[in-house]
Formats: sequence, C-alpha cells, structure tokens
Amino acid sequence: MEAGSGAARSGADWRLQRLSPCDPGRSSAIQMSGSRSEVGGRLGTTARAGMERWRDRLALVTGASGGIGAAVARALVQQGLKVVGCARTVGNIEELAAECKSAGYPGTLIPHRCDLSSEEDILSMFSAVRSQHGGVDICINNAGLARPDTLLSGSTSGWKDMFSVNVLALSICTREAYRSMKERKVDDGHIININSMSGHQVSPHSVIHFYSATKYAVTALTEGLRQELREAQTHIRATCISPEVVETQFAFKLHDKDPEKAAATYECIKCLKPEDVAEAVIYVLSTPPHVQVSLALTAHPLEEASHPQRRTAGRP
Repeated sequence: MEAGSGAARSGADWRLQRLSPCDPGRSSAIQMSGSRSEVGGRLGTTARAGMERWRDRLALVTGASGGIGAAVARALVQQGLKVVGCARTVGNIEELAAECKSAGYPGTLIPHRCDLSSEEDILSMFSAVRSQHGGVDICINNAGLARPDTLLSGSTSGWKDMFSVNVLALSICTREAYRSMKERKVDDGHIININSMSGHQVSPHSVIHFYSATKYAVTALTEGLRQELREAQTHIRATCISPEVVETQFAFKLHDKDPEKAAATYECIKCLKPEDVAEAVIYVLSTPPHVQVSLALTAHPLEEASHPQRRTAGRP
C-alpha cells in the first residue's frame, strides 16, 4: 500500500504484487478498479475457488462483536474455516455463532472474551487457542477504537486507549500469531491488518488526528512486518486493507455525546458496508501463495458525485 494512494484516486484501487523469486524486494503490480457492486461481484464469483486450502484451518479475528469484525468472521465461517472471534464482550459473537450454525455454514465460530488493552488477556487467548485448537493460521487484526481527544486538548488516557488497542494489541497479536505458525511449521499463514485511509492521509477533523497517527503506525508496521517475514525466508504473508468510511457503530462510539453528529457521518456520503471489507479479506486470502496483496477500498466516484465536498474521514 503506497501512502496517500487513495487521496487522488477514486474507485477501488487494488495492488497485487507478484513476489519475485529472483529479487523478493521487487514486484510487479496489477490494478483493478470499479464500483463497489462491481468489485463485490468479482470477489463473490472468483474468491471462493481459492479458499479451499483454508478449509478447517483456524483464523483469529479481533473486534468480532460487530461491524467489520463480525462481517469478516461470518464470511470466513461461510468458507469453512474455524474462527475464533474475540472482543471484550462476547454476547454478540455468541449470537452470530448461533446464526452461522443455524444457517448450516461449514465452518465454526468460537467466541472468546479478550480485552485487547491487556497483554495478559491476549497471551491467555493465544494459549487457549494453542491448547484447544492447535494454533493460528490466519490472524486478522481488526479491532480499533477512536476517542475524540484532539492534539491540543485531548486527554492522555484517551491517547493511551487508542495506542494500546490500535498499535500495541495489533503488534502483540501479530507476534503471537507468527510464533504460533512458526512452532507448528506453518509456512503459508496470513496476517491481515484492517487499517484505514486515515493511515495514509490526515483528515481536517481534529477529533481523529491522534487516531490517524495510530493508523499511520499500522501502515508502517505492516510494511515492516512484510520486510521481516521476507528476511525470515518464510512464505507467511502480510496484508494491509485500508477502507475509507465504513458504515458501522464506529462513529457513534467516537461521538458518543452527539448521536446526531455520528449519524450525519454516514448520511452525508455513500459509505462502504462491513460486507465490502469482508469480501476484500476473502479475496486476499484466496490469492495463490506467490501473490502479495495490499488494498485500498473506497466508494465509487459516481456514488460521490452528489457530495462534492466529501473528504476522506478514515474508518468509521
């Protein structure tokens, strides 16, 4: 993912990098663009064929109690994976697991309570996954939070909350997932970071400036991870998916004291849906092992035409 690539481009900008056996630091690029429905249609018809190798293997999805995380967990269960979905509260995940079972999906969703701001909780979760299910083959770092703490007047506690979940928890989960793969000699695992276009450009909205800084960190961490995996001579892959505005409860948590402002976030523009991001995850996982993918996902320019003053606002 190139920093700022979504700022001047519209549509969906896909970067598929073919890993070069001669020089792993170089790659060729393939780009596809289209409307959200067109992209979703392509994913829906082409991604499933490449998912067979993941059947019955285990994926960890953080922040699976709603929004993007829940959509990703459901999509993976539909593809026959065993999915550990974690969050601080698991009631919604338990309901989703029951829905998936009732629908007859071939996979299984396993709810797991985990406070990602606590390293002890994260390590305990990975230990439980190891003892009960063998280990992690796919790690999807989706959990993220924002607090309306500006740089000039924000609270230190708000900054710490964002950094703890958006940066440290992601890094700890990545480290533990890699260790799990390495100790089991899994050489085709995948680590996917659900980032944000706020991790590539700074929005003029002061309440998300610190949040944006944490997402810039995710951009750097993903590229650093890719380089370290290459140095380790492993075929484990790292992918960063950076959607623009996604219609979830994110804005209502950010603007918890102003629900009208939160609702306006989604009403003034054509937003992506959590399912769009889930389809992108399935696409990334379905690619052959020699393909490295980074992805920016935005709404179609024709859907933005009636909103000429639209600004990229991150990942609500």
